[in-house]
Amino acid sequence: MTGRLRLEGWKRAYAVVLCLVVLAAGGIAWTQWQGRAERSVTLLGNWTGADEARFKKEVLEPFEAEHGISVVYQGSSAESQVLAADVEAGAPPDVVIMPGPGELAEYAALRRLKPLDGLFDPDHYGPMWTPRIAGGVYWVPVKVDLKSMVWYPAAVPEADLPALARKPGEWCLALESGATSGWPGTDWVEDVLLQQAGWRKYQDWATGKLSWKDDAVRQAWETWGGLVGAGDRKRVERALLGGFADPWGGERPTCTTQRLEHQASFVRAGGHWSAAEGRYVHSKALIPRARKDLTAWEVSGDLAAMLRDTPEARALIRYLADPGTARLGFTANRAVPEGAYAEDPAEGGNGSGKGGNGSAKGGTGSAKGGTDPTKGAIDATLRGRGTMRCWDASDAMPPAMRDAFHQAALRFLADPAELPERLAVLEELRVRHRGAAWLPAVCGES
Repeated sequence: MTGRLRLEGWKRAYAVVLCLVVLAAGGIAWTQWQGRAERSVTLLGNWTGADEARFKKEVLEPFEAEHGISVVYQGSSAESQVLAADVEAGAPPDVVIMPGPGELAEYAALRRLKPLDGLFDPDHYGPMWTPRIAGGVYWVPVKVDLKSMVWYPAAVPEADLPALARKPGEWCLALESGATSGWPGTDWVEDVLLQQAGWRKYQDWATGKLSWKDDAVRQAWETWGGLVGAGDRKRVERALLGGFADPWGGERPTCTTQRLEHQASFVRAGGHWSAAEGRYVHSKALIPRARKDLTAWEVSGDLAAMLRDTPEARALIRYLADPGTARLGFTANRAVPEGAYAEDPAEGGNGSGKGGNGSAKGGTGSAKGGTDPTKGAIDATLRGRGTMRCWDASDAMPPAMRDAFHQAALRFLADPAELPERLAVLEELRVRHRGAAWLPAVCGES
């Protein structure tokens, strides 16, 4: 009996000791996790797939190694919806990278963003890229792209482009983009308005001061419809289902023999334009009734903003704005040395490993020494002083206006006869959102 009691007592003692060991181990593990959490930063972006992998490898991993801070990255093609849900739940990411300033301006007006003053040198960017709103600077460009571009194969003489542009079947058009489907169409309308009416009227429209029923706005829609064949059932069906990222690829490509594409600078790294030794002209050369006395370029950008002011979030913002940080594409940072894009050693473009656009004739790359004059020209347009640049209007508009614009582009392409109804709906929405956080300006040349 005594032996059994001793055995039971030993078992109880062992159990108590085991529990204490488990609790101690748990406490140590919790402390270590807590330590990692204190040296981590959460980041929400819209880069997924190959772009996400490249961003992590070339930007985030070096940051983690240099600062000892873990980056918890979430990429989503429905970034706006994810961010809205996180903010509503009281659990926003520390840092977000979003395409365009419109949605960020709304969060800044709601005091959801933290000012970035002191985290980077504002002289490295023009005021169009990093404006002061609501008492501070709330975003900094991480990656930018040039628009107002029409791409064509090197084999096509530039003199032939105006005649080709008058044939709807020569335009590659693909509008599918998940939750943001329609934006390649809004890019068209915006650019046509910019080239036909000039940047001042464009700015009034993009900042909510000009009616959607204005004759210049209506003419921009009609011009786009005429160029690309709006209302042509077969063509529209292909365009609505075609993915913008690679309309030339896949088993059933949206685009096959077309020789023109109105798209931003990111397409230069894609397989099609690489093989075609793609070149570009300013869109005003091909848009009917474009003003020849003015030159303005539409631009876009992925902007980093801070929702939680922590040392780790500040460190990440500083790193993303540092001119020495690896670039995923073009930059607006003037502190990056001039000619940084002249050398193109096996550059992967938009996540591609094909070495840029490889033109042996100096169009979008060169086989001799890796020089790339097209890349240098794009860089100069994006960063040079004295060049009029205007934000992609839909990216600069309040989210509700932007989303309705995307939907209107899809509907107009299918049935251009309904344009008056589409513009009336958009105008009603503009009036209803007069008190929203419209940007004070979207154009600038400094």
